[in-house]
Amino acid sequence: MTRSARRTRRMLQVAGAGVAALLALSGCSSSGDSADASPKSDKSASSPASPKLSGTVTVFAAASLKESFTTLGKEFEKQHPGTKVGFNFGGSDTLAASITGGAPADVFAAASPKTMAIVTDKQDAVGTPVTFVRNQLEIATLPGNPHKVASLKDLTKSGLKVVLCDKTVPCGAAAQKALEAGKLKLTPASYEEDVKSALNKVVLKEADAAVIYKTDVKAAGDKVEGVEFPESAKAINDYPITVLKDAPNAEAAKAFIALVESAEGQQVLTQAGFLKP
Repeated sequence: MTRSARRTRRMLQVAGAGVAALLALSGCSSSGDSADASPKSDKSASSPASPKLSGTVTVFAAASLKESFTTLGKEFEKQHPGTKVGFNFGGSDTLAASITGGAPADVFAAASPKTMAIVTDKQDAVGTPVTFVRNQLEIATLPGNPHKVASLKDLTKSGLKVVLCDKTVPCGAAAQKALEAGKLKLTPASYEEDVKSALNKVVLKEADAAVIYKTDVKAAGDKVEGVEFPESAKAINDYPITVLKDAPNAEAAKAFIALVESAEGQQVLTQAGFLKP
């Protein structure tokens, strides 16, 4: 083979190697671009928008929460168009019994840890209930306080018609604790099923006084007059709230509790007379 032929052969080999290298580089570049694009596409696809809440959220709540929770329910519906908040207000013990008996509900807000335990002991709550407010007792008297009630001891006077909440409900248990703190004995004219029933006895002038929550005295406005007493500091109730295990609308239930615990929710509750947790 001549020198010229050998030179030509080497040039062709070098050129061929160069083309092969360029093709390989192009292939790697194309593969890399594809790999980079793929995760971006997957990431975008795996970021769903927050689900829109809809339907009814059913809240079982202590009677003393009626005014503030009704306000928060309207706010919740405003923030989440397409939702509705339904309430069942009553004595916490009665509500707890209904829940453990199978009544459909999404949220339970009790007026004491003891009544919440009725539900948690049956594993009918999701997670650990959270205390969101506290409440303190006050004496509700007739407008103008005609019997001059100035203390818890004054309720033991002969001839004074006093009503208490039933001992099984939180406001009744708290009243008993306050009486014990003051070393007082009181036989009421009646025991009422919840705090609203006790309040109504005074509003309707069927009783001269009742031991109820400050929040209910405040909600009644000028229909009653409130009298504070130091023993109430020994009987402050914590209010726990939880999503229920078989909640038909669990996502809305979580959102409602989030509103209750928010700064906006706490402001509504504080204005109603509740104490911060």
